[in-house]
Amino acid sequence: MSAYNVVSIAGSDPSGGAGIQADLKSFSAHGVFGMTVVTALTAQSTRGVTGVHGVPASFVTEQMDTLFTDATVHAVKVGMLSTSEVTEAVAAAVDRYGLANVVVDPVMVAKSGDRLLESSAIEALRTELLPRADLVTPNLPEAADLLGEAEATSLEQMLDQAERLLELGPRRVLLKGGHLPGEESVDLLVDGVSEPVEFRAPRVDTRNTHGTGCTLSSSIAALLPQRPDTATAVADAKAYLTEALRRADEIDAGGGQGPVHHFHLWW
Repeated sequence: MSAYNVVSIAGSDPSGGAGIQADLKSFSAHGVFGMTVVTALTAQSTRGVTGVHGVPASFVTEQMDTLFTDATVHAVKVGMLSTSEVTEAVAAAVDRYGLANVVVDPVMVAKSGDRLLESSAIEALRTELLPRADLVTPNLPEAADLLGEAEATSLEQMLDQAERLLELGPRRVLLKGGHLPGEESVDLLVDGVSEPVEFRAPRVDTRNTHGTGCTLSSSIAALLPQRPDTATAVADAKAYLTEALRRADEIDAGGGQGPVHHFHLWW
């Protein structure tokens, strides 16, 4: 029996590499029972996004109310929200149900370059949801969007931006440095209390990186109830993702940027 239930509040990716599909695979890989609240439908493949159909905020709320009044939820991963109304609805549910271990992955733009969050929704994400997050996991472009400035180009600038993201209200920030050059991918975890923690991993030579952000954030959410602290959960999630990237070329899911190998430990 799984001891933990973890919910993904995110959009659907029919190609299976990102969104709720990637989240459910990550949850399963880490031994927790996955549940979902769907915020948007996408028409998507490894080559890109051709359409987005948002779920009305009222129905997102109905999904959450129906689920959270029944199931015990140990962690929540929040991904694609699409609109300010949905963002505000999720923030309200975090308060209403006292949700714990809330990991917010501020999904704004797909790997293909397609925008997944309306520009008008960035302010709602910034002011309504981030202050309710236990951990927010932006990459460098997402951090720049949230702060309204240029992307960081060094570890020093990453640290500065991570600390200013903390001022928006989340308990912790994991700023992902995968867009920086170098032989290693370096992520920074800051909480404003302890010394920043660096997580380093060798870069993997593969084009199959679709869903890496979803996979990392959902893995962290799955591990938070199972690990003694956030840093350990992040370290184990990053190690899992690195191996999933290393084995990604074993999956043939399309002609574009394919998914990582979520089940590399078993297949």
